[in-house]
Amino acid sequence: MNVAEQMKQLALEAKQAATTMAELSSAVKNDLLCRMAAALESKTSQLQQENEKDLQAARDNGLSSAMIDRLVLNDDRITAMADGLREVAALPDPVGEVTGMWRRPNGIQVGRMRIPLGVIGIIFESRPNVTADAAALCLKSGNAVVLRGGSEAIHSNTAIGAILKNELKGMGLPEAALQVVTTTDRQAVNELLKLDEEIDLIIPRGGEGLIRFVSENSHIPVIKHYKGVCHTFVDADADTDMATEICLNAKVQRPGVCNAMETLLIHKDIAETFVPHIARAMKQHKVELRGCPATCALTDDAVAATEADWDEEYLDLILAVRVVDNLDQAIDHIRRHTSLHTEVIVTSNYANAQKFTRSVNSSVTMVNASSRFSDGNQLGLGAEIGISTTKLHSFGPMGLEDLTTRKFVVFGDGQVRP
Repeated sequence: MNVAEQMKQLALEAKQAATTMAELSSAVKNDLLCRMAAALESKTSQLQQENEKDLQAARDNGLSSAMIDRLVLNDDRITAMADGLREVAALPDPVGEVTGMWRRPNGIQVGRMRIPLGVIGIIFESRPNVTADAAALCLKSGNAVVLRGGSEAIHSNTAIGAILKNELKGMGLPEAALQVVTTTDRQAVNELLKLDEEIDLIIPRGGEGLIRFVSENSHIPVIKHYKGVCHTFVDADADTDMATEICLNAKVQRPGVCNAMETLLIHKDIAETFVPHIARAMKQHKVELRGCPATCALTDDAVAATEADWDEEYLDLILAVRVVDNLDQAIDHIRRHTSLHTEVIVTSNYANAQKFTRSVNSSVTMVNASSRFSDGNQLGLGAEIGISTTKLHSFGPMGLEDLTTRKFVVFGDGQVRP
């Protein structure tokens, strides 16, 4: 079969498997995920052998250190994948939940029941742990999943998929509920995006270029976020020690991820002391600062920012810094430059914190915490399928409930419409 025929067949098999997955009990799904977790841990050596093939290819192809870091499957990350599967197993199952039941004047009762979406297509780059995370969430929510990772992680993704599929087989469940595209032919993505009769939702995870390509070419509804331009605003009455720790964590802990801070906003009333202080702290971690005129006047460790810097997702040890007059100016800056991902305020002023969370329209707003917590696992979702900065059908990190929809259910006792 050619690539188009392969993708069609794969999607058809997933659609058929989705019917079975939608009818599974919570106990069976939880058992499946726990078996998958144990299987990953027992195959650590095998996974790392396959992962090394991807890492060597990445080094040979000159990928950046940040990109290589995303590919690594060390012991801790394999353990984290397994823990993620178990955490999803422990979460309440949304499928079958009936909410909002009400009675009409004629006596019929109307409610809404959560049901799986069907077949979820995930198109992603780099991180092989997405294979396990996506499988956990899609299978627990009663869906089938088609996973197409980047060529840079082909060996790792294929190995993880094979281990997980083997557990489906071992429980007598359809292996086609978890499909990993094993071809690196880019045409596979184009073909998948045409299959609107077989695939119900596409979720791209990766760089802005990938996400825009998927959005522009898909015949299937797409959940997306283009980039993560995350801001932290340090208010006039912020605890500066707290602010320093939050800013350093948000920028340097893992600079190559979408929830890392890219722009720091500082209230003018503390700028004279806080700008030099945070500049020294960032310099110790080799962070390049690109500052507004006020910032550059207060530290020699910043170069002049351009207008483009305020919209840049660096994914690197680079930080844009601006001094603002007040909370309103900080909010205005965020509104003009936000990517609707995650915004943070550091403040001891309750009223300012409340105004910030109400006025900033990003999918996640935080008070006195690092933007690095904008992650499904950290927010209690067990894992996440992705982060949506579109408002239909989900907004923010997406967990189990976001992979379901609701249908109406009606209960009567013989009513007919006059």
